[in-house]
Amino acid sequence: MSEFLTIGEPIALFGSEEVDKSLKDALHFQKFLAGAEVNVAVGVSRLGHSSEYITQVGKDPFGEFIIDRLHENKIGTDYISETADFWTAFQLKDRVSDGDPSIFYFRKGSAAAHFEKEILDKIDFSEVKMAHLSGIFPAISPAAQSAFRYLIELLEKNQIRTTFDPNLRPQLWASTEEMVETINDLASHAEIVLPGINEGEILMGSRDPEAIADFYLNNGSATKTVIVKLGTEGAFVKQKDGSSYTVPGFKVAEVVDTVGAGDGFAVGLITALIEGKELEEAVVRANAIGAMAVQSPGDNDGYPTPEQLAAFLQNQKVK
Repeated sequence: MSEFLTIGEPIALFGSEEVDKSLKDALHFQKFLAGAEVNVAVGVSRLGHSSEYITQVGKDPFGEFIIDRLHENKIGTDYISETADFWTAFQLKDRVSDGDPSIFYFRKGSAAAHFEKEILDKIDFSEVKMAHLSGIFPAISPAAQSAFRYLIELLEKNQIRTTFDPNLRPQLWASTEEMVETINDLASHAEIVLPGINEGEILMGSRDPEAIADFYLNNGSATKTVIVKLGTEGAFVKQKDGSSYTVPGFKVAEVVDTVGAGDGFAVGLITALIEGKELEEAVVRANAIGAMAVQSPGDNDGYPTPEQLAAFLQNQKVK
């Protein structure tokens, strides 16, 4: 039984250790556990909350690597199936001195893409306080999207609070139009929607945080809160009752890798809400973990323990 659960595709990530060298030319890589939703599960667990991850992996070295890393991070694997018929996804990521790194996926037809939704009937929701959903898993295959929608039904039936991060991956969709229509439909089922400002422009045509928030607040009756991620500027929050405010971000000395910052934001928000903290305090934590995430090379290596988080926040106050 867990306080938190999420569904996604875990990936074995090979991150280049050579700065500003193309993936074609790089020779030295380090292997990490990756995948947006698994990043969130890692972060939630690291902050001391019980966490379950739902997926399917192949019976192969990458699948074994992923299961081992999940166990190391104290993430439950009760709802992970294994198959010998399909392989576990992996990806390559370069290392850059500025901007976002390039990523190359090997995931089409993967084990997770053949996930069968029947395993969802085994979930024990009795202790679950929050679930995190993202737009990636429903993009990888029709089977995954079917399972994703079924999980939404179960979450609604069990009255579980949900966060939804669009996490746009255009390369996984047949067209931009299909991506926009599907993501916005799925977002309408979530209590808290977490678009980035760039995602807002793609999904509803504006970079204005308030316009983005208004769109998602009117997108579905389930949505009570929209938090628009503004990068280094922090986050804009608007609620169904019309109240709104901006929570400023944190300055960091060096940006090593931007991948995983948005997932870190979700970690901070979710864990604070599980702990019963007020929304504004939760967004402060979300901004803090997003800032900590960009200072490490792995997708989730920068996510803190409670002690590391407390030290980071204290250090910011001292400044």
